[in-house]
Amino acid sequence: MNRTTLSVGQVRRLLEGAAKARIVVLGDVILDQFVWGRVTRISPEAPVPVVDFDRESFIPGGAANVARNLANLNVTTEILGVVGQDDAAHTLRKLLTQNKIGCSGLLSLPGRITSIKTRIVAHQQQVVRVDRETRGDISGPMLKRLLRQLEKTLDGADALILGDYAKGVITQPLLDVVSKLCRERGIWLSLDPKPLHSLDLSGVSLLTPNRKEAFELAGMTDNGRHDSPAQDANLLLVADKLFVDYAPALLLITLGEQGMLLCQREQKPFHIPTVAQEVFDVSGAGDTVIASFTLAVVLGASPIEAAIFSNHAAGVVVGKVGTATVHAQELIDSFNGQR
Repeated sequence: MNRTTLSVGQVRRLLEGAAKARIVVLGDVILDQFVWGRVTRISPEAPVPVVDFDRESFIPGGAANVARNLANLNVTTEILGVVGQDDAAHTLRKLLTQNKIGCSGLLSLPGRITSIKTRIVAHQQQVVRVDRETRGDISGPMLKRLLRQLEKTLDGADALILGDYAKGVITQPLLDVVSKLCRERGIWLSLDPKPLHSLDLSGVSLLTPNRKEAFELAGMTDNGRHDSPAQDANLLLVADKLFVDYAPALLLITLGEQGMLLCQREQKPFHIPTVAQEVFDVSGAGDTVIASFTLAVVLGASPIEAAIFSNHAAGVVVGKVGTATVHAQELIDSFNGQR
């Protein structure tokens, strides 16, 4: 088989093997609230649409959405993070349990607000988003509790995914210990970085920034993209700098409608064009990418095969409205061209 392709048979074998994997997710958990309605008029009070309420729904978001993506592919999944002592935390734990995600590692911190993102959606289009959250870094006793819980949870794990959404869980003291624990145990470590706070990301197995985040991490200015990402001189310079600065084993830069660019040290970057046919909502697409790529790698896929696998997974979720995940049959259908 050509190493730059992935057959439907291989996809089926990966999905069948997912039940044997155990992956831990640690990071900023969020409760995504969706308020669905219809717009039929403009407010007389201001030039804004009036949304007639229809229904609301709640979905695990942030690092919890990474965990949900894994669980929906039949992976044994544990989530660790910090929540408040509020109704949102109760709702989030209930949803995670319903999704068969272990959430004993979600620790309550008095005085902290569980992050909630409320999206108002009318006619399949997002009108506005309201965020309620605490962004302060966790430290002291709570940091020690979380790291103790992680050390226990990592026993028997194949991989750890860090979901950094700049809400205060992923800090340098935590990252230092996490890197050491994974290195000692030979556990794959994936990280979706957020350049909003400066961290030493050295030595992780996989970094998955989008284009904007990659340029910010490298401290470089994006002067415009090339039609062919593999020939985009600025983007390739950014990738080189990230390898020098952070030395990841793999760098996967997501490029929206241009797909992805997989970079490996001393190898030619590999561009994977998007397979998305329709894009309704990109919410959570990055969560799907890091979850599916990590799963494929720990099940024995090559980096290129894992990138192709995750590209198809992302292509499925952007065709849905809301914080979506991909299911096994949808992935098989995508590789069969049945979308």
